[in-house]
Formats: sequence, C-alpha cells, structure tokens
Amino acid sequence: MKFGKVIGTVVSTQKDANLIGVTLLVIQPLDRDLTPKGSPYIAADATGQAGPGQIVTVVFSADATQAFPQRRIPVDASIVGIVDECTAARLSQGTG
Repeated sequence: MKFGKVIGTVVSTQKDANLIGVTLLVIQPLDRDLTPKGSPYIAADATGQAGPGQIVTVVFSADATQAFPQRRIPVDASIVGIVDECTAARLSQGTG
C-alpha cells in the first residue's frame, strides 16, 4: 500500500463495461513524508468517496482488482482508503 494525493479526476464516456460507475482519479504519488515523488497515475476509487486534495492509500496490481470483489475490473491501481491522520516516529539509525 502506498500514499498518494488526489490531484484530478478522469472523465471517460467510452470505457470497459466493468468500469461503468467506477470513479477514476489522478493520483500524485507521495513518499513516506507525504512529499510528491514520481509521476501521476490513474486509480479507481474503491471507496467511492475520495476527492481532489485528499491523501489516500492505494494498492496495485492484483490487489487493485480485488478491491472490487463484485466484478472484474481492468485496473492497475485502486484507492482503498482516505487518510484522516497519519503519525509516525522516525527511528534513529545506530541506536539500540
């Protein structure tokens, strides 16, 4: 699972029948400090609730298709969560 930020939406009137009703969003990948890193990609929104500006959790590959168990959708990335808060402590290297 990776962090990403929703930076846009995708409108597609012609698409695979299994994608009808699935919201597609443009995601900016983020590193563990929530800093933009890498090129944007498109993800299907399994939550049905994500929107521009939100930090989300994304799964890829076979996990992405399993986010939609009721049908087989042709996606490489799926949004499976919307982040409300994230706290993490950094571990210092070289300490016991």
